[in-house]
Amino acid sequence: MSGGTAAARDGIRGAALGTASVPLSVLDLVTVGSGRTASQALATSVALSRLAERRGYHRHWVAEHHSMPGVASSSPAVILAHLAAHTRRIRLGSGGVMLPNHAPLVIAEQFGTLEALAPGRIDLGLGRAPGTDGATAAALRRTDRLGEGADDFPEQLSELTRFLDDDFPDAHPYARIHAVPGPVQGPKGRPPVWLLGSSGFSARLAGLLGLPFAFAHHFSARNTLPALELYRQTFRPSAVLDAPYALIGVAALAADEAREARRQVLTGALSMLRLRTGRPGLIPTPDEAEAYEFSHMEREFVDDWLSNVVHGTPDEVRAGLDELQKRTGADELMITANAHGGDARLRSYELIADAYGLPEQAAAGTPKEGAATA
Repeated sequence: MSGGTAAARDGIRGAALGTASVPLSVLDLVTVGSGRTASQALATSVALSRLAERRGYHRHWVAEHHSMPGVASSSPAVILAHLAAHTRRIRLGSGGVMLPNHAPLVIAEQFGTLEALAPGRIDLGLGRAPGTDGATAAALRRTDRLGEGADDFPEQLSELTRFLDDDFPDAHPYARIHAVPGPVQGPKGRPPVWLLGSSGFSARLAGLLGLPFAFAHHFSARNTLPALELYRQTFRPSAVLDAPYALIGVAALAADEAREARRQVLTGALSMLRLRTGRPGLIPTPDEAEAYEFSHMEREFVDDWLSNVVHGTPDEVRAGLDELQKRTGADELMITANAHGGDARLRSYELIADAYGLPEQAAAGTPKEGAATA
């Protein structure tokens, strides 16, 4: 598949640069480390987006999470507007917005606004999970009947798409309701819709609708191959895509020395252990993670978690990413680097870019006020 030509045609597919076999992208959880603040985490996200743009990463997505002290990405649209003001070329998007948490009209308005701020650079990735625990999901949705929101996902997606395209049938109750900014103001582009998933539901739906698909390999590795196979088997060509396009999120962290990489990824593993056992908090420091006394069961969890985190020296990470891409046939790798400090995360993306020989892009500069995409 010709990456550059296809990307120009559909706004989805990117170009593989350097020695990478597929485009490389960034998934950002805006993590907050112990002793640090959300302001510092958000400043790191700006620095990361500018680094990613400079080094040729294809897109930078942020993910909706709630009631997690170590994750400051509860409002993807707000963060993306901020990133758009500090970049010029890189694609920006949600990885994803959890559609059952919101009215479809609200999402259409938010991402229509983002598209107006950064025309041709916005992706709308959608998930059906709550992005949090059940109690928080109930507070978000103002109901404890959470299963209904997930079951209604196809209908919610259809409604959102119609708001984005402004094409409800004349007899529809929403025919006179318009998402603004949007097509009612005149011909314009709109963000491509992606479906996100960690199981087969969204894989099948994305295939049937002919949409691009993003799979959460970084926390659901056992389901990766079955979900991708299901997506490809059920894919039907659409006005959006003529062939399947699947990216996978992969946890990866490179450091100058393998031991340091291990120290950094252990912080993310301990943070996940605490989250899964009902003790969410800020991302621990490497020293705290190394000093933690794991029980036998906790050590099994951590070892299993780290088995799916590609980490080590830049050459080791490149080899691990290449093996994963060949094994899955992924059309794009979206890298998430979870660690305590922003410096380690930024250094990792720089080292991975160097390992693949990604060419330095011309400096973008900070867009002037009122010219975010000039």
